[in-house]
Amino acid sequence: MKTSNPVFGNNVYDVRATHVGYGEGMTIAGTVNKAGILLILAMLSAAFTWSQFFNGLQVTPDGVYPTNGMGGYIMIGAFGGFIAAMITTFKREWAPVTAPIYALLEGLFLGALSATFELRYPGIAIEAVAGTFGTAFCLLLAYRSGMIRATEKFTLGIVAATGGIALVYFLNMILGFFHIQVPGIFGSGPIGILFSAVVVVIAALNLILDFAFIEEGAYRGAPKYMEWYGAFGLMVTLVWLYLEILRLLSKLRGDDRR
Repeated sequence: MKTSNPVFGNNVYDVRATHVGYGEGMTIAGTVNKAGILLILAMLSAAFTWSQFFNGLQVTPDGVYPTNGMGGYIMIGAFGGFIAAMITTFKREWAPVTAPIYALLEGLFLGALSATFELRYPGIAIEAVAGTFGTAFCLLLAYRSGMIRATEKFTLGIVAATGGIALVYFLNMILGFFHIQVPGIFGSGPIGILFSAVVVVIAALNLILDFAFIEEGAYRGAPKYMEWYGAFGLMVTLVWLYLEILRLLSKLRGDDRR
């Protein structure tokens, strides 16, 4: 089965645990536990950058201004997280070490970014967090109950949609180097809000594909370290979903930034 999550490929579960000498195989419960650990690590580092930002606020007659810049944390978290993700993707057996590192770095990035949004739009961060976990929980229930299944047509549709979104973001990044903006979809107008809503839906539906791959790994008896890798893949989708919900909420509040 294909998936649009870049950390899950067609050959992820080609080998069984009993064939590679790793002893006990991957389980769904073990993957859930590992995902919980990654979430806690991300929340801890996010809480650090969040507190750094708000502890450095300065109140003036003209308003409230941050004195602790978040640019460094955002750069370290974003680029460091990307590097950790690439290493984990190509060296899956390193996931027990690299996946927690990824979570900590992404937490730095998410905490810093969320704090800057929160200053402008109070309450937006908790709304995005609630939306992310609420969506994930509902989709998990739908998947476990059989209401939504990762059929071949469903999977192909989500993969194609995710690829299209990635292409749009890539083109926008390239055009940005030439100070050219894609009109409409990245603004806070009706078209921009609709685009973000569609992206949120696609990001959320990627969770179904992640659930299916984790279930398949447990069924095939993948090596035990794949629990960390499966949790890492789920974390990647949750981070994407959170960022897209944050972007959508900012547009709904009239934010025209990217």
